[in-house]
Amino acid sequence: MGKPTGFLEFTRETPSKRPVQERKNDYKEFVSRYSGTELNHQAARCMNCGIPFCHHGCPLGNIIPEFNDAVYRQHWQEAYEILTSTNNFPEFTGRICPAPCESSCVLGINQPPVTIEEIEKHIIEIAFDKGFVKARKPSLKTGKKVAVVGSGPAGLAAADQLNAAGHAVTVFERDDEPGGLLRYGIPDFKLEKWVVARRIRLLEEEGIVFKCNANVGVNVSINDLLREFHAIILAGGSTIPRDLPVPGRELKGVHFAMDFLKQQNKRVSNLAVGGEAIMATDKNVVVIGGGDTGSDCVGTSNRHKARSVTQFELLPKPPEGRTTYMPWPTYPMTLKVTSSHEEGVERHWAVATKEFIGDGKGNLKGLKLVTLEWKMTEDGRAAQFVEVPGSEKEIPCELALFAMGFVHPQHAGLLQELGVELDERGNVKATEKNYQTNIAKVFTAGDMRRGQSLVVWAISEGRECARKVDEYLVGQSLLERRDQSLIAL
Repeated sequence: MGKPTGFLEFTRETPSKRPVQERKNDYKEFVSRYSGTELNHQAARCMNCGIPFCHHGCPLGNIIPEFNDAVYRQHWQEAYEILTSTNNFPEFTGRICPAPCESSCVLGINQPPVTIEEIEKHIIEIAFDKGFVKARKPSLKTGKKVAVVGSGPAGLAAADQLNAAGHAVTVFERDDEPGGLLRYGIPDFKLEKWVVARRIRLLEEEGIVFKCNANVGVNVSINDLLREFHAIILAGGSTIPRDLPVPGRELKGVHFAMDFLKQQNKRVSNLAVGGEAIMATDKNVVVIGGGDTGSDCVGTSNRHKARSVTQFELLPKPPEGRTTYMPWPTYPMTLKVTSSHEEGVERHWAVATKEFIGDGKGNLKGLKLVTLEWKMTEDGRAAQFVEVPGSEKEIPCELALFAMGFVHPQHAGLLQELGVELDERGNVKATEKNYQTNIAKVFTAGDMRRGQSLVVWAISEGRECARKVDEYLVGQSLLERRDQSLIAL
């Protein structure tokens, strides 16, 4: 593949970033692109390994060695066609995916892995630059109509696939613009919204209809959809956030992370925010939760010019590298330092919030914390904790943001009215075998089915669900399927 000795000659290099002090003054993306030589060298590092485990690390089953080889040879259209044969939206995954493929890279056993995510982003952006990305309208129509509820990555992928199969697809979105998490949950400095808008325009050109401000179960009747459409896909995501019911939870200044992030995304897009403004300016901000959403809150708070930003994680600090219980090629739960962390934050692990402290006027002024001591299992996992006696302390805080994940989709409205069965976790019940709910013509995909997960998994779910809907509607499907070994995972 590529250059047989490339992995011996070139080391892993990532594109440069704008300086921290510069990029904190705006909401633009700050990662540059490779030069032609740099891109060639990075693609050349892909080895001719016997079994490309990167295929299995990627939820989409991307054909990675082949598109790396095409990039090395500068065959851009070939690289684009290989990449988009498995991934509908590489411009999204190339920017925001945690790259489980790289964790499975064979080269990563004893060297830094291939920069697969960056190469992916470069392929699609070069394809747009060169005019390869064009609307492809289906030549034949089946006469079948499909409604997709939710326009996040799972809904968009399902809509794209079903439209390509010749079905008439309408996407219903309760917000004022389509994109779901991509538009309202991920900050612009990671994914500028012109990237999302560009893809939506392309999908519209291909024949997909988007209906926004259309909240199915509220201002759009689910019975109308059941009558009008031959199949319905529920792709509304996992939207009910995990709460922290401790004393002082009601104080002004305690918010869910997604409320904070959604407001800022709307400001950047010059959309009406509505409700009480949640701003970090001149405040001591505490982000509770150590994942990607928490990191996004850190980056946004720094751009708001917060007085200080602190991030707490309930779990103990993870190791910096793989351990015996994180063998290659599994995805390692190691310490992550994101670009937002680079911009300034104080991080603490094994900390629990005991109380939100008010100023006597209903406003948040501080947090009461306690240090935790974790009991670990033999495989290195945190099993249970006890509070360390005498470790309680108070810190100043005027804005606390909950970034502790999501528990399940919203049940009130659409799901209850429709009467779909839920699983033990509160998600819509359907198996990976057919993505079909207890209602024959109603299917589900993405976080609404599997629980909160990655954008790349949502796209994979949308693609697989679309194939099952296609089979349901016409008896068979020519849509691509994910590798059977990946389904078994």
